[in-house]
Amino acid sequence: MQLMSEKGAAGGGLRERKKRATRAALAEAAVRLAAEHGADKVTVEAISAAAGVSVRTFFNYFDSREDAFVVIDADAGARMRRAVLDAPAALSPLEALREAMAAELAEAEQQHELWRLHAEVLHASPHLLARGVGAHMAAEADLAEALAERLRATGGGATASGLYPRLLAAVAGAAVRTSVDHWSAHQQEAAFLDVFHEVFTLLAAGLPAPSA
Repeated sequence: MQLMSEKGAAGGGLRERKKRATRAALAEAAVRLAAEHGADKVTVEAISAAAGVSVRTFFNYFDSREDAFVVIDADAGARMRRAVLDAPAALSPLEALREAMAAELAEAEQQHELWRLHAEVLHASPHLLARGVGAHMAAEADLAEALAERLRATGGGATASGLYPRLLAAVAGAAVRTSVDHWSAHQQEAAFLDVFHEVFTLLAAGLPAPSA
């Protein structure tokens, strides 16, 4: 999943929920219009109209037209970071990250069609794909910092400021992409979250070679 820096914090009351709903509606409208017509042919006016808001409202949530195509859920990164930090101390960093990601992916699975269209839009436009990769790398770095903070809080010492948090965040991101790709090709064989948990079980075991 590609993310970018949030304009508003996750959580909050009714007003924040309404803001998140408006942003989500704009992002969905942008992706669906781009999938149908091509991103280069979709205007801010068209996106705003499809979402039922004004152009002025659009720019309350996105800095540019291109940003609307790159991000579906801008709050997901903040929620995952908070979940990693709030996870029980008994969980290992990998387990805490797995649970944080699973909570987000359970919801994303319900919007599989939208995520599929989102991937198609990005891959059809190299400049949007590059933006998406940049957003993903930024989100990965933020998640690594949350893991480092968790390690410091639980006595991780030198590990917290070293290679481990960044490697774990990167490996987890690759695990999610692998889970999505595999499930997309084998939807009739297993539920997505079962595939996701199997991937993390393999990681926790140290990626042993399959038995003959």
